[in-house]
Amino acid sequence: MNRLSFLIARTLRREAALAALSIPQAELLAELKGKRIALIGNARALADSLHGPGIDAHDLVVRINRAPMPGPESHGQRTDWLGLAVRLGAEDRARLSPSRYLWMSPKRKRLDWLTATSPGFYLHPRGDYARLRARIGAPPTTGAMLIELFSRSEMAGLTLYGFDFFASLSLSGHRTAAQVPHDFSAEARFVGDLMVQDRRIARVA
Repeated sequence: MNRLSFLIARTLRREAALAALSIPQAELLAELKGKRIALIGNARALADSLHGPGIDAHDLVVRINRAPMPGPESHGQRTDWLGLAVRLGAEDRARLSPSRYLWMSPKRKRLDWLTATSPGFYLHPRGDYARLRARIGAPPTTGAMLIELFSRSEMAGLTLYGFDFFASLSLSGHRTAAQVPHDFSAEARFVGDLMVQDRRIARVA
């Protein structure tokens, strides 16, 4: 697919054409087998921690959207994968330099050519998004989608950092919980239930 074909497919919502750019979900999940994963949320409270070395000690470090990183002491330095629901500017792309982009949003018109043609690109299926939305009762955050996705793998463990469900707001903006389209109480219940069912998942901060 060339750039023009991509733009046409994106504009006309030709899902099959866009999905052809993605590695299969089964292949993505297979890469997680036996790995200890750190998933870094954007809660402001994480900036007050000293979790950076622990984050970088994981086999795989996954960050979310523009992934603000106030300092290596709290956030670590590595970004192996980046889960996206927003367009990424050149400065953030260079700063984070992930080896893989995962486009999690059902809003395909936000997807850019550079991300869609990057090595190992993954496009999260709309059906998976719809099922999680129905389960939570509201549009899920990128973090919730990644947690649910990773839970279906044969990973060794998943540690959540910077997930306080908007209690300390987000490092990536100044909006309040009432100004975003997510139900953080419902997401907290969802993640809590998942942690009870799957002891591989733990929340540190």
